[in-house]
Amino acid sequence: MKINKILVVVLAIFIPYILLMTGVRLVMTPAFPAWEYKRAEFPLDPYGFTVQERTKWSDYAVSYLTNDEGIEYLGNLQDETGHKMYTPDELSHMVDVKDVVTTASIVWYVLGGISIAILLWFVIMQQWTSIRKSLNAGGWITIGLLGALLVFLAVSFDKLFEYFHRLFFQDGTWTFSPSSTLIRLFPFEFWRDAFVLVIAFAMVVGILLVLLTKKRKGHKAS
Repeated sequence: MKINKILVVVLAIFIPYILLMTGVRLVMTPAFPAWEYKRAEFPLDPYGFTVQERTKWSDYAVSYLTNDEGIEYLGNLQDETGHKMYTPDELSHMVDVKDVVTTASIVWYVLGGISIAILLWFVIMQQWTSIRKSLNAGGWITIGLLGALLVFLAVSFDKLFEYFHRLFFQDGTWTFSPSSTLIRLFPFEFWRDAFVLVIAFAMVVGILLVLLTKKRKGHKAS
């Protein structure tokens, strides 16, 4: 059926985004910063945050991106001396980040739902070959796209980081001084590690999809 061929292509195209966003949501938890801060190679805060303080404040920042709270969730935070943790510019950027995360998550949910529906259709119609082809093609697309991104990351992560921010945020809204709370909690090394883990996760799953759905000799199409 022609519709099945179209659905195979659609599902294969959706897979890289679904895997990438799954990786993003896995690292977008308080557990990831807490793990990062405890690594011996992770840079200490030159302005005095302890590991415990970084863990505490990053918990609020990361949780804000996925909860239903307004920016006052971060805007009301104060240190032990009564000083606000975030400047107005930092809070404005966090609002922008939450908007991007929310939009990306909605797309993730929609594509995930459509993908599940396609798979259920294939199962009902007993189109096992269509399932194999979809997952295999999706795996290969993931490997190709993210493999190129990994090379770019290895060669010049700072440029990749810059392009990423320019794509989603207005110039001048995402650069802060080294003494700002956002930079102290999430320095350059944090984002480098997060990018590596997200891309590596999607790549590994993509490779598994290719290996597990490889056509066997003597396999009959259905």
